[in-house]
Amino acid sequence: MNDLQKKSELVIQTLVENKDNIERVIPFDFADNKVTVLNLTENNIELQNLDLSSTEKMNEYIFGLLEKNGTCLGVGGYQEDRIIYRRSEHFNLGKEETRSVHLGIDIWVGAGTLVHAPLDAKVHSFQDNNNFGDYGPTIILEHDFHGVIFYILYGHLSRESFVGLYEGKEFKKADVVASIGNFPINGDWPPHLHFQLIVDIGNKKGDFPGVSSPSQKEYYQMLCPNPNLVLQAPQL
Repeated sequence: MNDLQKKSELVIQTLVENKDNIERVIPFDFADNKVTVLNLTENNIELQNLDLSSTEKMNEYIFGLLEKNGTCLGVGGYQEDRIIYRRSEHFNLGKEETRSVHLGIDIWVGAGTLVHAPLDAKVHSFQDNNNFGDYGPTIILEHDFHGVIFYILYGHLSRESFVGLYEGKEFKKADVVASIGNFPINGDWPPHLHFQLIVDIGNKKGDFPGVSSPSQKEYYQMLCPNPNLVLQAPQL
């Protein structure tokens, strides 16, 4: 077992053993609310006829689906091999392979929804990744949870989330950290939170891959374990 595997397993074990001490990330209880689990793979026939280059069309589809299902939010996406990244050159690695495997969980909910710290944290870094299909405003929090250090990336935020923010700023669990942004500010996506667990962030600041190529799926699964360990959504 290499060092990354050991670190990943320790993070997973710590989150599992202390799951009752984790607060909600958004002001919804997944267990008490009806939730739509979205399928954004090429197996979703509805996406095959959708203009993925149009954020407006994607927004109509996703929030229309939530309304049709009578739900207030949608979730999903961890390790999902998605068709939707074909909308942007940001995910193109060249002729051989493109990035298509999602490394976080997306929470599709209205712009302006508040985002909370699930655990005590400090700001590791933040940045406006202002490219079409990118994260837009992004905050990375560092957590020291029972002596185990790991990171959580929050992507597709509002620019207002940066007001008063600085590296090293501390948050207590349940504190409001940010709010969900709207397009085009949020990387030009329908409003949602990209929520990603990171075991080892290396020298990255304000940004970290949120989508991997299929050939690197196993490596990134170790580096970025299932964030539902934090969210605890029973639907996933």
